[in-house]
Amino acid sequence: MTDKQVVRLAAVGDLHVKKTSQGLLQPLLAPVNDRADMLILCGDLTDYGLPEEASILAKELTAVVRIPILAVLGNHDYESGQHLEVCRILSEAGVKVLDGEATEVHGVGIAGAKGFIGGFGRGTLGGWGEPGVKRFVQEAIDEALKLESALARLRTPRRVAVLHYSPIRATVEGEPLEIFPYLGTSRLEEPLNRHPVDVVFHGHAHHGSLEGTTSTGTPVYNVALPLLLAKFPDQPAFRVIEIPAAAANA
Repeated sequence: MTDKQVVRLAAVGDLHVKKTSQGLLQPLLAPVNDRADMLILCGDLTDYGLPEEASILAKELTAVVRIPILAVLGNHDYESGQHLEVCRILSEAGVKVLDGEATEVHGVGIAGAKGFIGGFGRGTLGGWGEPGVKRFVQEAIDEALKLESALARLRTPRRVAVLHYSPIRATVEGEPLEIFPYLGTSRLEEPLNRHPVDVVFHGHAHHGSLEGTTSTGTPVYNVALPLLLAKFPDQPAFRVIEIPAAAANA
């Protein structure tokens, strides 16, 4: 429950914390406490998915962020096969890492999953042919089912979906056309249409577009840090979106 008129969501992805990143994030994230009610991290939190990188990120976050932090992992966080340890380190630092789960903060339901690749619209890869293709497509289906499961568990009037990969083509526009299929998949849009949310956040597309909508009109925001820094060089390194909170008290 909350007595706020609006809930302010600060979102950013693709921090790509390295072993040499100590002290670099603190000035970027310090303004978030006064500007938002929660911080949402949209994957690629580390650069190589190393526990050392996760420990540096945990120290950076605990040093400056005093509001609730939620996160999903990205492809970089899986690179070294130590994503479970990355999750453990971040969780011990107070970060709620979502992988097909749902939670509630300030009366707002948050559903999160990493997502996967596979293309958009008519270009979405189908599960036909070689076993390797079928396994690839099944991974995308499994991630979409994770998202659907999390969305289905939300019971709050106000709802937010958090992903790493994009569920729509519009927010990857600006990237080379050849890599569009590697930036997300329409399979992630399907559960969003079945279980409506107020807003969707994702990262991954460093040179994509800031925002778009699903086919049912839900706003989708690309909050990859390189994109935010390029588009808003004089603003804090996160995107703040307000959603009404009054309905959450009804």
